[in-house]
Amino acid sequence: MHSRERTLNTLLQDGFILVFNQPKLDIVKTAKSLVEAGIRNMEVTCRIPNPLDAMRTLRAAMPEFVIGAASLVDSPGFLDHYALANADDPIPSVAQVVDAGVDYLVSAGAFRAETYDAFDSDLVFMPGCGTVTEVTTQFALGANLVKVFPAKQLGGVGFVKGVDAPLHKFVPLVPTGGTNADNIPDYIAAGVLVVGGSFSAVAPDAITQAIDGDFASLTSEFARLKSLVDNHRAATHPTLDFSTATATDISAATGRCFNL
Repeated sequence: MHSRERTLNTLLQDGFILVFNQPKLDIVKTAKSLVEAGIRNMEVTCRIPNPLDAMRTLRAAMPEFVIGAASLVDSPGFLDHYALANADDPIPSVAQVVDAGVDYLVSAGAFRAETYDAFDSDLVFMPGCGTVTEVTTQFALGANLVKVFPAKQLGGVGFVKGVDAPLHKFVPLVPTGGTNADNIPDYIAAGVLVVGGSFSAVAPDAITQAIDGDFASLTSEFARLKSLVDNHRAATHPTLDFSTATATDISAATGRCFNL
């Protein structure tokens, strides 16, 4: 596990967070493909089979890589009921993914105050939110980044613009869900610093080839997304060098608060 500051710096420098939701892909080779493209992080969704094994495998193989756990449900009651109905493949708890060695936590919904109290000194928190009230509540508890999810269904760039103004452009929003090369520039122009995206943002043929063991095209797709993010962030924030900037630097230049 890396320090919270290093993890947050990596996410902000990368500008793109891949949601790993393709269990047919080799997770270690996918992470190495990302690194080759200039992206040093990935969130592993708990929607794949045996997500804890995948996280442990990735941590053991690539100790310097920044790993997130996604699709977390921070509700013991929900997890207990789900486990009774899905005994062969329960959803991991926050404590279990932390024990597996992840660096940041991503949920579709809110994290409990108790979870922030237990882990926010060590880990980056990125709760999923869909309203201004949810954003402000989670931010007040200690969220470092706030995931706008599902971004497309909430209204895409229009939603981000709509909620960012009454939030005084203070909270760093990370749209995830339906993001792609067509709308990433618009999100960045709207003030977004980091974009989350799944394999739907890359060419299907690249995924097929990678499943067969050839990652060259997938690496090129990742590099294309990374270049897109870098170019548009540079145009929007010409005084910042995101490749080396820290969260403190970025906060000073953009007015965004990362709860450090």
